[in-house]
Amino acid sequence: MTALSALLSHWRRHPLQLALLLLGLALATALWSGVQAINAEARAAYARAASVLGQDRLDRLVGPLTVARYAELRRAGWPVSPVLEGRAGGLRVLGIEPLTLPREAAVSGLPALAEAGALLAGEVALVHPETLGAEALAGLELLASDGIPPGTVLADIGLAERLLDRRGEISALILDPARPLPGPVPPDLRLQKPAPEDGLARLTDSFHLNLTAFGFLAFAVGIFITHSAVGLAFEQRRPVFRTLRSLGVSARGLAGLVLLELLALALVAGVAGVVLGYAVAAALLPDVAATLGGLYGAPVPGGLELRAEWGAAGIGMALAGTLVAAAGGLWQVWRLPILASAQPRAWGRANARARAAQAVAGLGLWGMAGLALGLGSGLWAGFAVLAGLLLGAALLLPAVLAGLLALAGRGARSILAEWFWADTRQQLPGLSLALMALLLAVAANVGVGTMVASFRATFTGWLDQRLASELYLTAPDPATARAMRDWLQPRVAAILPIVEVEQEFGGQPGSVYGLVDHATYRENWPLLSASPEVWDRVRDGGGLLVNEQMARRQGLALGDEVDLPGGILPVVGVYSDYGNPSPQVILGLTAFRARYPDVAELRFALRLPADEVERLAADLRARFGLGEEAVVDQAGIKGFSLQVFERTFAVTAALNALTLGVAGLAMLASLLTLAGLRLPQLAPVWAMGLTRGRLARLDLLRTLVLAALTALLALPLGLALAWVLLAVVNVEAFGWRLPMRVFPGDWLVLVLAALAAALVAGALPALRLARTTPAAMLRVFANER
Repeated sequence: MTALSALLSHWRRHPLQLALLLLGLALATALWSGVQAINAEARAAYARAASVLGQDRLDRLVGPLTVARYAELRRAGWPVSPVLEGRAGGLRVLGIEPLTLPREAAVSGLPALAEAGALLAGEVALVHPETLGAEALAGLELLASDGIPPGTVLADIGLAERLLDRRGEISALILDPARPLPGPVPPDLRLQKPAPEDGLARLTDSFHLNLTAFGFLAFAVGIFITHSAVGLAFEQRRPVFRTLRSLGVSARGLAGLVLLELLALALVAGVAGVVLGYAVAAALLPDVAATLGGLYGAPVPGGLELRAEWGAAGIGMALAGTLVAAAGGLWQVWRLPILASAQPRAWGRANARARAAQAVAGLGLWGMAGLALGLGSGLWAGFAVLAGLLLGAALLLPAVLAGLLALAGRGARSILAEWFWADTRQQLPGLSLALMALLLAVAANVGVGTMVASFRATFTGWLDQRLASELYLTAPDPATARAMRDWLQPRVAAILPIVEVEQEFGGQPGSVYGLVDHATYRENWPLLSASPEVWDRVRDGGGLLVNEQMARRQGLALGDEVDLPGGILPVVGVYSDYGNPSPQVILGLTAFRARYPDVAELRFALRLPADEVERLAADLRARFGLGEEAVVDQAGIKGFSLQVFERTFAVTAALNALTLGVAGLAMLASLLTLAGLRLPQLAPVWAMGLTRGRLARLDLLRTLVLAALTALLALPLGLALAWVLLAVVNVEAFGWRLPMRVFPGDWLVLVLAALAAALVAGALPALRLARTTPAAMLRVFANER
């Protein structure tokens, strides 16, 4: 206990150092656990959505179904329960029959509601608490249930028919697993097995993997702060280690006490980090929910639930990060001879071999990245390229900076300048970890910023091509659609019907669209590759178009065939389809109607002069009683799409900003570490006539020079990162490739931000140096160092 008390007394004498250690570890844990909390909440939402009505467990019968067909099957002894599914007012509506619903398909809150008879009477519906205020459900009595995903309405099938305006229809029949089937499946129906895993989870895996990668990068940068604080503690306690060893404490016992001390601190910081991570996740989750809902239709709630798994994982990461940060110092405490631990040169020699191996390790990681790029495939190969690229560059940074500083020193024209460059090179080992953190943070900001800006520029131009029509109209039913067409005929230049049907391609749900032949598509549709006379072939039913995602994932090229109801058709064009992860096919309208004759034409694109759009939209709403969502102009769709885009990358931007801030804190920790150790090098210079104020200014200039060099080196690394994200990771994750564009103005802002972070970090140590008393400087000459 005496030895442990002696070790702990160091933190009482250095509270700022203790605060930096705890703060660095807590921030690293917060960013990691916050990302994990978001991912855990999203995956729980996917599981909840998949479990509604037993979709992940129960077999179903699908096919042409009506109420009469359902009654016929029930009379024949089939244990089935009807489900009507559709969308109304932006909500997913599920209609059920509670009396025949299998027990395994029940959801929270349903049994009591069914017993009360309110659900059977069509008087009330079950919704998630966040859906209670939906405009589409105005006038209905709603009951909140956490067992229902956000954006979903569970009601009696009669009420669902009214909400969807689909009288007498049935989407599927749920089979009761507790009762045997009376015979083989009727030929007009198909048995649909539950998916082995949730489709939403598979679809969004890439999004969550990206978040995890950013969270881990932020954690790694935060660990640099911990390493700096721990390194300073080891450096300052070398005499204490020598004394304890001389008094009989074994090397193993001393290392064990230091390890116990660090684990206790890590536990405190880890708990604080998990609490901070909860706050970070709660702040970012609404944007993530909007992103997942907009891109994937994933029902993720905007509220966060405290879950034990990510909390325990956060504390575990804090403990593991502390062990990694302190591994080198613990090894030296254990292995160095008793008296060597108080000798600076011996302590430095113990680190020399590790420093020399950094450059070799960095080159090795770059080689690994090259192999993963050339030989690997899949999303993990893309992240292996990123990891090798970033970590290799970080390990190579000290050697590159040392070479640049040596070149600058050779060009020095005065003794002071020569000393400045030599002193900067000498301090490089102590600042190398903080500079690595700054390099990673700036490179990540450059890379991700370039990717987002490239996406924004490309996406905006692509929207202008895809949204060439001035107005988009959706009719509530076929009769209204016919009336609308008759009324619109003399008022617009063209009415372009848009029909769609769901279709599976390669086991993945997708869509088939039918488009009429018109100059709007011939002149504007964004084709990446096309056969000669592509639009003529589509019009005549001699070919089809596929989106880039489907072409990449299924290896389709021009001329390859796609199997559709009614026969196969060759691919005659591939078009860009940014923001859509699902496969998509476009047919000519005639060919579409021949294959899918029962699909009604309810959606239309209207061509008309731009100055008449607002008036025509108002007339349509007034004449046919349409809501705001049924008549949308081009600007409205584009504005909504860009809003979804901005929210998509809001989390990434926040993590980038936090990472840069943590890198600045790492620099502060390292500079404070060096400030207490530099007096023996600065006192002789002061004694030769250099004032403390000038020494402080030179010290701050040294920090800015190293930060500027690091930021400039981060620019090519960030551009390489952007290329990998756009050409490798994005293609594997989403199925499309974006052109890379460069934005030098953003680079200047990031370099200035890095210099500002370095200025703030270096200001406090420089101020302390300027205020150092002459007596403290003179004491250096009486010290054994």
